[in-house]
Amino acid sequence: MSAPTTTASTQPGPGTGSAPHGLAPALLGLEQALDASPDAGSWRWTVRQRMAAVRDALLADVDGTDDGWLVARSGGILRDRDVLLTRLSVLGRDVLESPGVERVRTDLRRLATDLGHYVQRLHDLAYDAVELELGGSE
Repeated sequence: MSAPTTTASTQPGPGTGSAPHGLAPALLGLEQALDASPDAGSWRWTVRQRMAAVRDALLADVDGTDDGWLVARSGGILRDRDVLLTRLSVLGRDVLESPGVERVRTDLRRLATDLGHYVQRLHDLAYDAVELELGGSE
């Protein structure tokens, strides 16, 4: 049985990358898998597949910006993405190997919350980039 493939697409905003369209649905899929009963034999495998979809969406091309005051925020978002990818990698191993399912589930829920904050920061950066380009409300 082959694993389902997902494609993470992006639509770059003016001057900056916007949140990959695949990240929000991938995150929702992960949260749904975490809410499922871990008693099912396939829970670990399902969670691991959902984590792979999140990883793929995070790796989708998110360009930085070179618009003055947004450069630092863009660099910070890229660093945050790298930290999230590292956490996903470590937890991916734990999902398959750790005997304590509840501890892993708690750690993954914490990661899902942090991923939600990351998505919000991406949206904020894209909004600010458009506002800067259009002139804002001055």
